[in-house]
Amino acid sequence: MIRRELTDKQWQRIEKLVPGKKGDKGRGGKDNRLFVDAVLWILRTGAPWRDLPDELGKEQRVHSLFTLGPQRPMGESFQGSS
Repeated sequence: MIRRELTDKQWQRIEKLVPGKKGDKGRGGKDNRLFVDAVLWILRTGAPWRDLPDELGKEQRVHSLFTLGPQRPMGESFQGSS
């Protein structure tokens, strides 16, 4: 079982802002919430990417998606939300 970083209520508030959901251009994410949980875990623990727990995804894949983030419209979406 995965220990989630976000509560269900928190995820419901942001899930439509995360790129890769159904209806977005390009390939969709397999589990966008898991990706967000993985990034939040890294930020919370301060651990290097190589220490990412297996249940949160493959560290190289999560890291590459994270580093692509600035090239995606996700930041723009969050800037306009409150």
